Amino acid sequence: MITLAIFKPHCLKNPIAYETIQQMLTASGLKVIARKRIYLSRNEAEKFYEEHRNKFFFRRLVSLMTSGPSEVVLLSGNDAIQQWRNLMGPTKVLKSVYTHPQCIRSCFGLSDTRNATHGSDSEQSVMAERRFFFGDSDV
Repeated sequence: MITLAIFKPHCLKNPIAYETIQQMLTASGLKVIARKRIYLSRNEAEKFYEEHRNKFFFRRLVSLMTSGPSEVVLLSGNDAIQQWRNLMGPTKVLKSVYTHPQCIRSCFGLSDTRNATHGSDSEQSVMAERRFFFGDSDV
């Protein structure tokens, strides 16, 4: 099984956070099968996060995701979607600090928008997000 992960711009700007997350990823047993550094345009970010268009945080999220490079990664492993989501922890950073203090978002999230990482939430999301970032290639 595969999943898609994104390391958000503020995470890439912090070399210690980025390196520690890479170490956590390696220790988890998930394998990186593709990696791509990207710069999302406003239109691309709006398209990717379309499902959140009418939510209060949409503009803030688009602004974050266009503020610098992100890294998109395809991960492989047993139950990869759930394994990556467990490693990331809850979306809400304050909650993660109390309920999952060792997770990525607890350690490196700054706010609910600047929560360090993204992860696909279903096999359908993986397929759509993979196509969005990697096209129809066989990676």
